[in-house]
Parts: sequence; C-alpha cells; structure tokens
Amino acid sequence: MTFQELKTGDYFRIPGMSTGYVYRKASDSHCSLNRMLQPIRFYTPVKKLTSAEISDYFAQQQSELERVISSDFSR
Repeated sequence: MTFQELKTGDYFRIPGMSTGYVYRKASDSHCSLNRMLQPIRFYTPVKKLTSAEISDYFAQQQSELERVISSDFSR
C-alpha cells in the first residue's frame, strides 16, 4: 500500500522504521508524527494500522505519560 491510497486520518507505519513511529495522514502531501506535520511522497510504501494496533499504540502512549507524570511527582 502507498501513502496515496490512505484516507486522511488513517494511522500508519513506514516499513523499516521503528514500530514506535506511528504516523497519521493529514493531507495528500503531509503526515503527522507527534503532532508535527511532515511532507511525504505519495508513492511512499506504508502499512495501515488496524483498529487493534491503534488501540495498543494509544494504550502505550497513555502508559508512558502516566509513568512520566508519576515520576515527576515522586521527587
């Protein structure tokens, strides 16, 4: 699948990149990573995430945030 085939709002990964990098299609020419827009070529190969993969990603993000917050308050 290529970036061009995704719908705006779809979450995806780029094969060969760390699994921690989850992108979201923002437009026909840009994606976002951690809320920062980045240009991307329309023919870039991507792997669209399933609903379960998206849920796992957000659960992992929430867990990381809670860990950071709890470590800040324990000082």
